[in-house]
Amino acid sequence: MSDRQPGPPDGDAAGILAELAASGTLTELYGKEPTGRLDPLLLRRILREADARGPQGTVLALLVQLATATPLLADAADSPATTEILRGALDGTRLLALAATDAASAGSDLAALGTTVDLPDSGNDGDLVLDGGKRWVTSALTAGHALVLARHRPGRHFTSFTWVLVPLTAPGVTVRPADTELFLGAGLGHLDFRSVRLPRAYVLGRPGRGLAHFARHMAVERLASAAWAVELCRRVVADTAHRLTTRTVDGTPLRQSPSVRQRLAGCAVRVSALDALWNQSADPVATRYDATAAATLKALSGMTVEHVLTECGHLQGADGFARDGVQRLRAEAAVFGIGGGTTELVLDTVAERLDQVLGGRTR
Repeated sequence: MSDRQPGPPDGDAAGILAELAASGTLTELYGKEPTGRLDPLLLRRILREADARGPQGTVLALLVQLATATPLLADAADSPATTEILRGALDGTRLLALAATDAASAGSDLAALGTTVDLPDSGNDGDLVLDGGKRWVTSALTAGHALVLARHRPGRHFTSFTWVLVPLTAPGVTVRPADTELFLGAGLGHLDFRSVRLPRAYVLGRPGRGLAHFARHMAVERLASAAWAVELCRRVVADTAHRLTTRTVDGTPLRQSPSVRQRLAGCAVRVSALDALWNQSADPVATRYDATAAATLKALSGMTVEHVLTECGHLQGADGFARDGVQRLRAEAAVFGIGGGTTELVLDTVAERLDQVLGGRTR
């Protein structure tokens, strides 16, 4: 059972991926022989152009595909079946979903997830069996395959989890659209798995390496998310400043009001700080998967986006409630403080390594 919907015709993620592949950009991003690493500056350029093109849901789908799903698949694919899907992702013909957030547990508590995979005995080529569910999955409605994080044995131990590459048309897979009007183009949906049988070849990497792979590539997703946050905030602050030049009080543009100028300047300073931290963090995160640097960047991006969108929404007044106004964008931008780890969660990581962060040592 599947309810699928196409992305917007002028900016769907699948179409943009095809364009990136045809131009050679995907090869440039990952290299001719992909290993799971990528070029962070090129990824930032791609996201900047996608943000200008919109809508935000399409940018979200591209970010997950380019920063997390494809690199993770490149890192872990080790069978003809999974390698074939990887080739499709690299040539822009296959859109992937990343299904980590579990239906049976809080999104941030991956060790408690209830989605299970029953693996055949070592050396046995029999089928695996997948049961459970995932929610709020980007590209669930538009992708052909999902990378699904599942438990292969009881307990919260780090080595109890494994990735499985699941065709979303396989018997036993149900795809349901998420009940939201936000994130047009993201293909948001929920996935249910009922006794889904697949060949063992669809296991990604060695069983027990699921959380290790996830941690590495989630660091890069946080780097990509912060890059998007910078570009989005720059665009919103510039748009707000422009709007306020055409609105006047007693013949004076609001843009010239001292309080307005200070609030816009405060937004610009915060965005500049986020940009500076991004430039400092890009290499250690992209090349060494530096978790502390990624957590610090993720925390700052969530706080910056919340402040900037709140300020600009207030400054734009009633105009912000237009159909495609800043208030809708503000609701969607809340994802920066939730997706990929809540701000509170990543601040806990920063707190554990406070001396390193304060000293500028994030190894």
